[in-house]
Amino acid sequence: MSYLVLARKYRPRNFTEMVGQGHVVQALTNALVQQRLHHAYLFTGTRGVGKTTVSRILAKSLNCQGIDGQGGITAEPCGVCQACKDIDSGRFIDYTELDAASNRGVDEIQSLLEQAVYKPVQGRFKVFMIDEVHMLTNTAFNAMLKTLEEPPEYLKFVLATTDPQKVPVTVLSRCLQFNLRPMAPETVFEHLTQVLSRENLPAEPMALKLLARAARGSMRDALSLTDQAIAFGSGQLQEATVRLMLGSVDRSHVMGLIDALARGHGADVVSIVEALRLNGLSAATALEDMSVVLQRMAVLQAVPQTDAESDDPDQQEMARLSRTMPADETQLLYSICLHGRAELGLAPDEYAAVTMVLLRLLAFKPSAMGLKQAALPEAQKKTSLTAQTQQTATPVRAVAQASPVKAQLETSAPPIQVKTLAVRDASEPSQRAAPRSLVITEEGQFWAETVASLVAAESINALVRELALQSQLVARDTDQWQLRIESESLNQGTARERLQAALNAVGHSVKLVIEIGKVSDSPALRNAATLAEKQKAAEDLIQSDPLVQKMIHEFGAKIVPGSIKPISFIS
Repeated sequence: MSYLVLARKYRPRNFTEMVGQGHVVQALTNALVQQRLHHAYLFTGTRGVGKTTVSRILAKSLNCQGIDGQGGITAEPCGVCQACKDIDSGRFIDYTELDAASNRGVDEIQSLLEQAVYKPVQGRFKVFMIDEVHMLTNTAFNAMLKTLEEPPEYLKFVLATTDPQKVPVTVLSRCLQFNLRPMAPETVFEHLTQVLSRENLPAEPMALKLLARAARGSMRDALSLTDQAIAFGSGQLQEATVRLMLGSVDRSHVMGLIDALARGHGADVVSIVEALRLNGLSAATALEDMSVVLQRMAVLQAVPQTDAESDDPDQQEMARLSRTMPADETQLLYSICLHGRAELGLAPDEYAAVTMVLLRLLAFKPSAMGLKQAALPEAQKKTSLTAQTQQTATPVRAVAQASPVKAQLETSAPPIQVKTLAVRDASEPSQRAAPRSLVITEEGQFWAETVASLVAAESINALVRELALQSQLVARDTDQWQLRIESESLNQGTARERLQAALNAVGHSVKLVIEIGKVSDSPALRNAATLAEKQKAAEDLIQSDPLVQKMIHEFGAKIVPGSIKPISFIS
């Protein structure tokens, strides 16, 4: 006897065997029990969720004759009468299935409708089932409309589609529509466990979980993958062989990647991705599994008590990572992983693409070098500045050192590092946006120094750092400080709490109160003003240099707008 695949062998024969579609089963069962039957039904949903199966069960319910041959319309077809057996085997003369993907023209629909004028030959009702109905042409839809709206009392239409958006509204309005949902991985896992138990096949739970996730909501796909895994594993379903078959990434690699990103270790990220390449594991699956873990981490960060509610063996590691990685970085990495999957097909090497996707989080982490420099003692600033000047001097810089204007500036201010592009044609001088007005206050100076020390110590980062930089200290007393910000989006509870905790850690045991309003003295405004002064000094230095002036007057040279930048401006 030939082998019957699991997807066909365990296809539901009645409503009680249907899995994961309780809302549809309940509605149809009640309609059959109460004899409140519509003349047209539309079942929508992705592949393998039971659209055709529901249609066949409905046809059996309408035409079941009962074990004794005296049955009527029922929500529990017997499965043993001639009508039930013929519908299951596809031989029932009054049940017609039309594949609209290959029979989409008006001629095929008219041929089907011609049968509508004849009463059932064997059953109680004629049932026309049109699969992938959205593939019909507009002419075919129009030819069907009148019969679909007012069919004979013995005729029922059942339409099925994976894309209801392409079905004309004139058809939708004539049907009762039921949306069959994708199966949850837990539902698929439970069903696979029951199927393999009936087949007397040993299976590791983790192997079935991998198959359930790989099915992506389709029970038919899950059973087909299970068939493939049984053949691949010589009759046994083990996690290692199923991972190899699916190209799935071991959770240890996923946890290692997230841990490396949380610690900011780019070298570890590159090393783990290289291990994925050497083992032939799927780069797309790695990003997908990371998204799953990050979603669980985000839930743990928002609702910590869920830690004890899961039987996942990786739960403890996910709980540890949720405490290691800040919530805002978890959300950012989740978004990066989701959008990064679309980039894999654009790159010549998917592993290089994964590396770039993951390193993007490290690139987006705010750099604290600017404020670290501001927090250094004055003597160290000058030493560092002098060393950088010696290393990054350019030919134009060397000319400027001989300039009397430059000598005058060096006696009145710290030396300015300048990096320029070659002089070439330009029509207008450099245009800069004027920085917002800064009003120096005593509280602003205190707040700027405090924020600089927090950033230098790496006590704050990401959104917390941005909140501190953009806010103005309006008032303070022994136990409460009042900050003002202009952007409501920065006023998040978690960011405020983490900033308050960082202040407490350095000896400022205060409560932060934040208001929304105009800011005139914040660390960000002070930084912008400082950079504007450096930019102006750099431009004045180059424009007043004798060699530059000579080139302008004798050769008609012009300074390219935006080509003059202080060294601290260049990344």
